[in-house]
Amino acid sequence: MAEKRMFAKSIVLTDAFLDMPMSARCLYFTLGMLADDDGFVGSPKSIMRQCGASQDDLGMLLAKRFVLGFESGVIVIKHWRINNYLRNDRYMPTNYQEELAALMVDQNGAYTEIKKQGIPMVYQLDTDGIPVVSTDKNSIDKNSIDKNREEGVQRKRFTPPSLEEVKAYCAERNNGVDPQAFIDFYTSKGWKIGKETMKDWQAAVRTWERREVPKQTRKQYTTAAEYQPPKKIDTALLDKLKGGMI
Repeated sequence: MAEKRMFAKSIVLTDAFLDMPMSARCLYFTLGMLADDDGFVGSPKSIMRQCGASQDDLGMLLAKRFVLGFESGVIVIKHWRINNYLRNDRYMPTNYQEELAALMVDQNGAYTEIKKQGIPMVYQLDTDGIPVVSTDKNSIDKNSIDKNREEGVQRKRFTPPSLEEVKAYCAERNNGVDPQAFIDFYTSKGWKIGKETMKDWQAAVRTWERREVPKQTRKQYTTAAEYQPPKKIDTALLDKLKGGMI
């Protein structure tokens, strides 16, 4: 296998590349240095640990298509043939021939997936970091994939809690919140806080709990007139009393 590796300025100086965090760029360079002569990397997780990269960094490289992934867990540097030119006497073919057969080189010299029955194949990472394939019979919205990956998280759809769940949580906290009132209030709001959909109903219960404490204090009095907030002590008058001036 050749010892030298190169990186094209037309790739690594683009806005798309430089907009990524430093950790993702460092991972790209490390993958490029350790790839075989066809640009394939068989153990990306091991390399991630070596350079201190996170799963999000690899996910971003996949989303922005600086690397392509396969179901086998192997990845390939998309612009490998643009970055590197190897002499025949130093070139050693990749061991990942099955993955290589699933690729073609486009007119720009970059790897791209071969379409199967007219369906483009795009590989992403699942929650365990294993590449999985997703297909769309019409088209794949690459921009939406990029946006979600750049945010670093996969958004989870909010599911309203059941009355039993709220009852159990309120009982656990012994907060005195009325679970049915909580459910009724947020159901009427469409489970939104302001204009945003609620993300954590338990956090909403805790907020509700903090608002309910003053109300419970006032309920100790039979009428609103009986409840009087503590008055501020007249310290000047108190000093006169202590000094016997009054």
